[in-house]
Amino acid sequence: MRRPAAVSSVVLVLALGGCAMPGWVPFIGQKDTPPAPRRSVTPGAEIVPSPVVGRPVTTPAQPDPDDTIADRIVAVVNNDAITLAELQETITVFRQENRQQTSATDEELSRQFLTKLIDNRLQLQEAEREKIVVEDTELNEELAERMKRFGSKTVEEFEVLVRAQGLTIDAVKKRLRDSLRVGKLVRRRVALRVSVTDPEIAQYIDENRAKLETGLAYHARHILIVPQSDTDAGWEAARIRADLIRTQIVQGADFAELARQNSRDASAKDGGDLGTLHRGELSKEIEERMLGLRLGEVSQPYRSALGHHVFRLESKETLEGDTLQQVRQQVREILFRQKYDARLEVWLKEIKQRAIIEVRM
Repeated sequence: MRRPAAVSSVVLVLALGGCAMPGWVPFIGQKDTPPAPRRSVTPGAEIVPSPVVGRPVTTPAQPDPDDTIADRIVAVVNNDAITLAELQETITVFRQENRQQTSATDEELSRQFLTKLIDNRLQLQEAEREKIVVEDTELNEELAERMKRFGSKTVEEFEVLVRAQGLTIDAVKKRLRDSLRVGKLVRRRVALRVSVTDPEIAQYIDENRAKLETGLAYHARHILIVPQSDTDAGWEAARIRADLIRTQIVQGADFAELARQNSRDASAKDGGDLGTLHRGELSKEIEERMLGLRLGEVSQPYRSALGHHVFRLESKETLEGDTLQQVRQQVREILFRQKYDARLEVWLKEIKQRAIIEVRM
């Protein structure tokens, strides 16, 4: 019988725990097409290679020859063992989920994921010391959410997916409960101790205004006058013609009609309408000419390699009003993430320094 296609994803999200991280941060300035948000999972349930945080107390040791391969201990965290079977399961699931996206060797993945497993075990031990509890109602709600995500309408359907990977529903529940405990611990020890102030947001916006404006939309019209000959006289005649057209527009002539009659640009059929543009789409020189105009203002003729251009700025988004409020919220999330990551790193170093970690690989 063929395995269901969603099995590897179920194991990936449910069977393995990790460090808690806050939600995704949208890309500044692109409110129309934000980057795809990362999957929303319970803090502690994501399984991705984590960077080495701190330096564990490491005592290399030879494996016990009496151990079986599957049960061989690859690390001891205080008095808690991590087996080769756990490590291999983690690597197998990662490879199933990222078949086209990783070229890392098993040896490289073993180092990365052993660090991940050690970090997670340390956090579980901290959660035990702080007597953090996950109620059955919390666990059932989280399990129901996972079932919904993977299209299982009943517990029986979900168990089929789980058993296809050689796991039991009880084992999945235990690991999910562990990830919820880690999530609560990290929120208590890290997230709730991070704050972002309004002055910090204002300073970030002032220092990064150009970057934050990237992607903001604007709307302009355009007329292109091409010289009839590539000579000084030909270019001068094109400039004079562009200047006359600009004068007509300033005096009240219809821009769209003049564009249809005179422009050699592809936008001529649309009355010179360039549509909605985002900063960075056009050449820097052209864009600066457009954005330097006031709303409704018509530019002086501008020469490029193509000919002489006349622009009119119809509208543009700026870091003001609703747009500014949206940007402030995005900046708050960016700064929170930076502080969160820094505090998480410090906290993990602290608990590693207190631990006795023996690596047997």
